[in-house]
Amino acid sequence: MSNTATTNLLLLAGRVLLSAMFILAGYPKLLDPAGTAGMIAGAGLPAATFLAYVAGLFELALGLFVLVGFQTRLAAILLAAFSAFTALVFHSGAINVPDFPEAANGLLTMFNGLMMMKNLTIAGGFLVLAAAGAGAYSVDARRGSVAITA
Repeated sequence: MSNTATTNLLLLAGRVLLSAMFILAGYPKLLDPAGTAGMIAGAGLPAATFLAYVAGLFELALGLFVLVGFQTRLAAILLAAFSAFTALVFHSGAINVPDFPEAANGLLTMFNGLMMMKNLTIAGGFLVLAAAGAGAYSVDARRGSVAITA
């Protein structure tokens, strides 16, 4: 297999893996936004239910764009920003659930920190995708834009 074919297969695999989380997280938010709305309200943001629906639609639509390789560079940049935003707004602080033991809150805080790092790592992956483009196995390539050919 040539270097070009390998690169394009890796870009396809990366798109599938990066998009899956957003597709699988966005769709349920549209069906039942209550949990997400609670997190949004807990972070002090207004219009929590509306923003939960917006987040669900954003994640689902842009996840599908990345999956099929449509407007990939733009979708990747937007998802990188979304991932960084959610890392900082929802996962950067300590967790303190009233009436939970101190050790349990400590464990939740550790997991929250891991979620923050996961989101920042995903943002990095999307920035790499934005730089590389979708590759040959994409709608973008069929439309004549940004396939890897080197």
